[in-house]
Amino acid sequence: MVKITFIEHSGVEHHVEEKPGLSVMEIAVKHSIPGIDADCGGACACATCHVYVDPAWMERVGGCGNLEESMLGFADTVAPTSRLGCQIQLTGQLDGLVVRLPKAQH
Repeated sequence: MVKITFIEHSGVEHHVEEKPGLSVMEIAVKHSIPGIDADCGGACACATCHVYVDPAWMERVGGCGNLEESMLGFADTVAPTSRLGCQIQLTGQLDGLVVRLPKAQH
């Protein structure tokens, strides 16, 4: 199992454990994390699963591809640590991952 912490803009933390292979977006939806709507179902066709990856995790998570970068253009308050949750696949290397949710997604 892989642990991930979702932190709402208000500071409320949600700690979940899930099997590797799912995306951050899929885990958020499965565990009813507020602020992750996932309107496109993980097709990288919207920005409703926008998260901020904790800076300590950015190197392990990696950067955006071209399509993801394009979709982030539709998100509010994009930051250098912005990613779409549907594009981050959880692996054992990401055990303990921390992501924050933008204020606009509450």
